[in-house]
Amino acid sequence: MASRLNPYVSFDGDARQAMEFYKEVLGGTLNLNTYGEAGHQGTPDADKIMHAMLETPSGFTLMGADNPPGTEHTPGNNFSVSLSGDDDAELRGYWEKLSADGSVSVPLEKQMWGDVFGMCTDRFGIPWMVNIVQQQG
Repeated sequence: MASRLNPYVSFDGDARQAMEFYKEVLGGTLNLNTYGEAGHQGTPDADKIMHAMLETPSGFTLMGADNPPGTEHTPGNNFSVSLSGDDDAELRGYWEKLSADGSVSVPLEKQMWGDVFGMCTDRFGIPWMVNIVQQQG
């Protein structure tokens, strides 16, 4: 899988409706994963979207999610740039350069869904997400 760069949008509880709307507008395939599927069954956030990905026939990729429980939604500041793929060395190289002289909010490490993931803000104030897909074995 080649590495990809795309926008990642945060929502305040209406990610499912928004991503379904974008699918109507742009077409394509929409995959939705809820917090409940990630082990938060029986909580008020179980039906909220932990991760959504829309891939369109035109080659667009749009990702999004509802804000994690306990985090504040700030319209206008609810975008990140996502870098993802399975080339560990390439993506770690991007991470090192992007996080240098910036701030790390989630260290680049293995997450509960099995991938290596991190979040940082670069020295220009742009938020980034890096996800390195791990081979399931």
